[in-house]
Amino acid sequence: MYRPNLMFFVLYFSLECICRSQSDIYSLNYIYTALSKPVELPGIHEFTAMGLMNNKQIDYYDSVSKKKIPKQDWMREKLPADYWEKGTQSRKSKEQWFKVNVNILMERMRHNDTDLHILQWKHGCEIDQQSNGTLKFIKGTDQYSYDGDDFLAFDDVTMQWVAPVDQALPTKRKWDGVQILNQYTKGYLEKECVDWLSKFMEYEDKEFTAPKVYAFAKKAKTAGHVRLTCMATGFYPKDVVMRIKKNAVPLTEHDGVQSAGVLPNDDETYQIRMSVQIPEADKETYECYVNHRPLEEPIVVKWDGTCCDCSSFGAVVIGAVVIAFIAVLILVSVVLFVLHRRGTIVINGLRTRAKDDESRTSSDSGKASQNTGSSDRGSEEDVKKSMLPKGSG
Repeated sequence: MYRPNLMFFVLYFSLECICRSQSDIYSLNYIYTALSKPVELPGIHEFTAMGLMNNKQIDYYDSVSKKKIPKQDWMREKLPADYWEKGTQSRKSKEQWFKVNVNILMERMRHNDTDLHILQWKHGCEIDQQSNGTLKFIKGTDQYSYDGDDFLAFDDVTMQWVAPVDQALPTKRKWDGVQILNQYTKGYLEKECVDWLSKFMEYEDKEFTAPKVYAFAKKAKTAGHVRLTCMATGFYPKDVVMRIKKNAVPLTEHDGVQSAGVLPNDDETYQIRMSVQIPEADKETYECYVNHRPLEEPIVVKWDGTCCDCSSFGAVVIGAVVIAFIAVLILVSVVLFVLHRRGTIVINGLRTRAKDDESRTSSDSGKASQNTGSSDRGSEEDVKKSMLPKGSG
């Protein structure tokens, strides 16, 4: 029989990886985790306690902060200061209770303090909200586990404790012997817990977030087909109804509709996608239908018939051809220019290197003659004057 690693078990609860309820079921649970000794791991404390509503953390306490704090804005806004003060005192008392009892269980199990041991308690209730708004109690949970194995659980039908292991029998006999304790436990699970859950649901109603809905298509793996996708995202809570409709008629799995179901986003909202493969040339009317609790009426988004990437290959090919043509054109121009400069070919309007050299030589010769005359002798007028006969007027 597979038994999970103890540290994984602690992280399991610390990260709130608790089984999700069905879309029409609401739950309120409190989970307490006590370690037999401290561990040097971030976020893992010797004692932690948290409240969870529909698998979403609503409050938290640990042995370091020693303070019960809200984890949702509506909890912080709606519940008075004395609720948190009383909650803090209650959690401190439970922390001491757990510290004593984890040691008792270690002795009963004949465990030493070398290894890490874990005692956990989970209690809460689940309800179903009827169409008329009334709440129907489904079940209550009050159970203890030790090192990841079931240790003791309360049966709210028989009002008796169930001991799956022999080491739990002494505790079962002791608690069953206090009938008022069992009556209180049953009353809490079926009445008080439900009342709190109902109140929290009312507070949370104002925190609902409506979905954003998109309809788009991409090229499918099958030639000549596209995959039409409907996506709704950013909604809370997770309960949502989505359908892909063809000519106003909902498509089903028999029509090839696929979905991974509701998935979480990073911001504690949810998303869902549904898709179906259809012929690319299909001209029927397709639309995404989404209904969610905060919506006054369903959102219907019609697909515009376009495909995001169906023509991308053609565009890439055309782009590549244009780039190649431009590259060839540049290369030919460079070659012709070089040949022309060398005089191999002549292009009207452009001078060749040979003509440039000839012109440069001629120009340089002229400059050399001028420079020699001006440097070796004076101006022509000066020369003539010096050659005139002496004494002439």
